[in-house]
Amino acid sequence: MAAYATRADRDAIEAESVWHARDVPRSMYDFLTAARDSNPDGPAVSFQLMSDPGASAETLSWAELHEQVTRAANLFRRLGVRENDVVAYVLPNATETVVTLLGGAVAGIVNPINPLLEPEQIAAILRETGAKVVVTLKSFPKTDVAQKVAEAVRHAPKVDTVLEVDLLRYLGGAKRLIVPLIRPANPDRKHAHADYICFRKALMKERGDALDFPDSHEDRIAAYFHTGGTTGMPKVAQHKVSGMIYNGWLGARLLFRPDDTVICPLPMFHVFAAYPVMMSVIASGAHVVLPTPAGYRGDGVFDNFWKLVERWGVTFVITVPTAIAALMQRKVDADVSSLKYAFSGSAPLPVELYNRFEKATGITICEGYGLTEATCLVSINPPDGLKKIGSVGLPFPHTEVRILHFDNDGNFVRECETDEVGEICVSNPGVFEGSTYTEAEKNRNLFAEGRFLRTGDLGRLDADGYLFITGRAKDLIIRGGHNIDPAEIEEALSGHHDVAFVGAIGQPDSFAGELPCAYVELVDSANTTPLELLEYAKVHIHERAAIPKHIEILDELPKTAVGKVFKPDLRKRAIARVYDAALAEAGHAVRVAEVVEDRKRGLVARLIREGEVDDEAVLHLLGNFTRPWEWAD
Repeated sequence: MAAYATRADRDAIEAESVWHARDVPRSMYDFLTAARDSNPDGPAVSFQLMSDPGASAETLSWAELHEQVTRAANLFRRLGVRENDVVAYVLPNATETVVTLLGGAVAGIVNPINPLLEPEQIAAILRETGAKVVVTLKSFPKTDVAQKVAEAVRHAPKVDTVLEVDLLRYLGGAKRLIVPLIRPANPDRKHAHADYICFRKALMKERGDALDFPDSHEDRIAAYFHTGGTTGMPKVAQHKVSGMIYNGWLGARLLFRPDDTVICPLPMFHVFAAYPVMMSVIASGAHVVLPTPAGYRGDGVFDNFWKLVERWGVTFVITVPTAIAALMQRKVDADVSSLKYAFSGSAPLPVELYNRFEKATGITICEGYGLTEATCLVSINPPDGLKKIGSVGLPFPHTEVRILHFDNDGNFVRECETDEVGEICVSNPGVFEGSTYTEAEKNRNLFAEGRFLRTGDLGRLDADGYLFITGRAKDLIIRGGHNIDPAEIEEALSGHHDVAFVGAIGQPDSFAGELPCAYVELVDSANTTPLELLEYAKVHIHERAAIPKHIEILDELPKTAVGKVFKPDLRKRAIARVYDAALAEAGHAVRVAEVVEDRKRGLVARLIREGEVDDEAVLHLLGNFTRPWEWAD
């Protein structure tokens, strides 16, 4: 593991070789085989169904994982999957999820899908990717994944095989006897056009010592990842083998060693878990632990988290701001001396959370930045160097970040100066130039100078080369790392007969980073209430996470000269409202005087004192939010 502290360290690594000339595996199977050959008996992946630190767990060595992935790839090929065919999976975390992720990428194109989505969204993704095989759960208590997938498959005509994973095999004792008695009935398959097969039984019929087909060493698309999935027509990003291995190479070169243990309670349908974690573990030969199918959402995971760290001797924690906030409500009640670092991504990290976590655990959080469209990794606060709180760090080796200014028609105007805010544009081995999305139309105007991916995020680079994100050119609401398209909210509420205009934005939240809220202008003489609109939204917005947490009716929404809703004014209004409410609830004689646009920091709340004020307490309170603030007096 190389020291990675400064921009000079990054530049020195880049100077060794151009990326394409580096000695890295050229296929996913060779990538996994190298991990097996270097450490066959070392632990690769561990999974425990229950969160109790004494619960039984399954651990596969690198040799065992390699064998299982070989069997899976052979099975998928036998089911008709070729290099350009798609194996989708709709699974919570489990050993089978890892095996499917890797086996699908070896045999064809793997397509992870969020099991929390509704059937219509799952079906839309299956249709968009043309999935041929789907791996999902067999009916099991406390989950409706099997039922949702069965409904989705009915509307995805190209799916001809569904492979079922039965979590029963992870249970022992009385629970193993009880589950068959309370297991939900299988979905109605009377008119199913797909065959339903037990994944484990089918897997064990395949050979695990070698592939039954030639392994291609041409760089090719090996994964499809959907972005969000909150609308009926999801965007699907295409990932090539080279980009996936690039993410793993970064982890092995800069972070992980063979004796490291990484705890990852994030879902394997998300790029953060699949690439910066799983690919880095493969490249380094480290060990990844998956606690419960639902990860951080699993019963008892937060309460038992520190004991799980002690049980497994965890050295790296993979987390997100919402999980950090929940962990900081629990006492560190175990020996966590094995820990080296925590890595946070998916959403901005509030300063107060950063400080509280470091004080409670004695370890530093390295905040990073990545996106699905770039096969994830873009930048990180260097583990061995200066961590600028509020920044997402230095771009990784072989990643070039430019801050560019575009006109209203999307035409490139110029490159921004140091500390000047513009759109973040990225070029690296994870960017599939010209073909980021499966649908060609969605790639139109997505690239600057033909190769720099326009991320839609606004940011700046400081004099030291650190990247700061200040907002979004695109209007996505990011709720705890989950992308929500505001159009989903606006289109639903606009269907109400009393609504004239709608503006949906993300309002600050101390736990989730942002929560969706909507501002509404009614038609003349209408008398609908916010509560009635909320009930209407619950019926007509199909993505639960997208249902607004606040709906406010205004006499008139702010608009541009051409009549579009002017969302910056709505964001200012929401920041003032949320901060004022938090300050009042905590008993501080402070209020927001105004919210202003700052050249470097984006929208900034300016506060005034209206009595005796404990400045330190205000600092701690507002430090739980990601938006900046300052005293006006």
